[in-house]
Amino acid sequence: MSPALLLLPSTLLLLFLLILLSAVAAAAAMDPDECPTKCGDVDIPYPFGVGAGCSRSKGFEITCVNNTASLLSPTHMTIPVTSLAVAPEPVAKVSLPVAYRCYNLKGDTVGEFDGHVDVNTRGAYRISDARNVFVVLGCNTGAFTMNSNASATRGGGGRYDYRFYMGCFAYCDGPPAGAAAADGRCASVGCCRVDIAPGLTDNVVQFEDWPHDHMEYSPCDIAFLVDRDGYEFRAADLLMDVRRRSMPVWLDWAIRDGNEPISCAAAMAAENRTGYACVSANSECVDAVNGPGYYCRCKQGFEGNPYLEKNGCTSIPLGFSLFAVALLVTLMVHHKRRSNELFKKNGGSVLQQLENLRIFTKEELRRITKNNSHVLGKGGSGHVYKGILEDGTMVAVKTAIEFDEARKEDFTNEVIIQSQMIHKNIIKLLGCCLEVDVPMLVYEFAPKGNLYDILHGNKANRHQQLHLPLDLRLDIAAASAEGLKYMHSSTNNTIRHGDVKSANILLDQNFMPKISDFGTSMLLSRGEDFTALVVGSMGYIDPVFSQTGLLTQKSDVYSFGVVLLELICRKPTIYNEHCSLVIEFRRAHERNGSGMAMIDEDIAVTEEDVFVMEEMGRLAIECLAKRRLKTGLK
Repeated sequence: MSPALLLLPSTLLLLFLLILLSAVAAAAAMDPDECPTKCGDVDIPYPFGVGAGCSRSKGFEITCVNNTASLLSPTHMTIPVTSLAVAPEPVAKVSLPVAYRCYNLKGDTVGEFDGHVDVNTRGAYRISDARNVFVVLGCNTGAFTMNSNASATRGGGGRYDYRFYMGCFAYCDGPPAGAAAADGRCASVGCCRVDIAPGLTDNVVQFEDWPHDHMEYSPCDIAFLVDRDGYEFRAADLLMDVRRRSMPVWLDWAIRDGNEPISCAAAMAAENRTGYACVSANSECVDAVNGPGYYCRCKQGFEGNPYLEKNGCTSIPLGFSLFAVALLVTLMVHHKRRSNELFKKNGGSVLQQLENLRIFTKEELRRITKNNSHVLGKGGSGHVYKGILEDGTMVAVKTAIEFDEARKEDFTNEVIIQSQMIHKNIIKLLGCCLEVDVPMLVYEFAPKGNLYDILHGNKANRHQQLHLPLDLRLDIAAASAEGLKYMHSSTNNTIRHGDVKSANILLDQNFMPKISDFGTSMLLSRGEDFTALVVGSMGYIDPVFSQTGLLTQKSDVYSFGVVLLELICRKPTIYNEHCSLVIEFRRAHERNGSGMAMIDEDIAVTEEDVFVMEEMGRLAIECLAKRRLKTGLK
């Protein structure tokens, strides 16, 4: 100590030391208002904090590097954070890597990671059992996650080494193209999932030792924790890049100070008030549900951050609340009135009487499609979204971009007819929504997609076309013809589809074709033979129809002939940028008496195959001939 300080009276010296200590304490515990409140796109509310003295304790420290927020686990692994919240519930959303064990074609292990990521930083966090599930992917795969050393938690040995074991088993009967693994279904075929127990603090995965030789279609066992609404199975995920893949996971957090986390009652006791976290005057304490400890929330009628003494939980102005409630009620009344008007305008009074047609509300379809988050297809006439009903049934929801006023008059009748078309090769109309300007239709879901994409590949998999054997192509052709025949002659009203093409032939899980897209279909009374409305798609349109605008059954037959050529040649209607499939096949048939030169080599193998292909080629030529079939498909 300097001589100058020795000369100070003892009282002044004591005061100086107190001021010095106060300055040091202030430097160690900064005012939360002076700390960073964001890292990139992630809000950092207190008790979390970035930097020394900005968090309540080490368990709530957040690192911010290159605008990326992270937790620092006890194993010094950074865990990316995507959101932090103190209200309405104390949760944090993070990204955790997947666990895996990968094999070569001999079945030898070539890489593995058990997924161990200890999230229990200073005891604050638990993996949320309410918000997460455990998912296993693979063919011939069994995996389980284990957690919490039993000896350490019980003070002695137990029946098992760990307190928690959760897992399931997934299988396939071959490559995804021939297996029952289906996009959107996690039901033990390629994918399985189970709920998890509360209290988990880390994720250690163990895989079963099952054979994996010659499984290039599923080279890895894969398992991970994930937000129960944050993952939808895709068969392609059996080939995911496991070393770079992570999944969104929810963590529950609570105040768990010291070696023995305490409850609200203990925390509020007089001797513990100095460390009590609920410092806002309008806050209250709540015992944690997932693990010991407690958290804070604002009392009813207040909002804000209960962990801040200054400007923590503030009252909600009563006047504003009443205005907001009145405005909300007014909007709801207007919305209800508008919905009722649209419901009546779109034929609701008639359609709601149909026994086999469900009338959906707009809110129901929003939930079913998760606000149109999964797009199945987009076209000039509208969009199609994937949805899941309450019982787990997958559906396709079609919305139109425009709806001509003249068409509105026919809409009710069309829905009635479509709802009555019950045939295994016609896509089934399940219901509709009438509370919107343009009615929305709900159809059964065809998981294999449309025939065009399967034959020619879509933008995402041009070089991953499925192998289609001859028998399967014949089945698709015959069943599609059965569907058209039913439309032409087996319903109460004669139906002209008007837009038969491979993109409008959907396939179910077993490649059963189902004719779809009746947006351009025309309904005719018995005895009528045509309608004057030009529809259809280039490459499939009957030349006579395009010149006269008269849609007949023969127009559908012509279009079906084009689909036959696509099936046997596996070429789109326009290929090599300037070649027409119809024109080139006709030339080959006229020149050689056969179109075999254009037949897909994958199916024209044996002499019997060649004979069948020649017969299909002749049938297609007959469908495309100027003198066409006099009636519909037989």
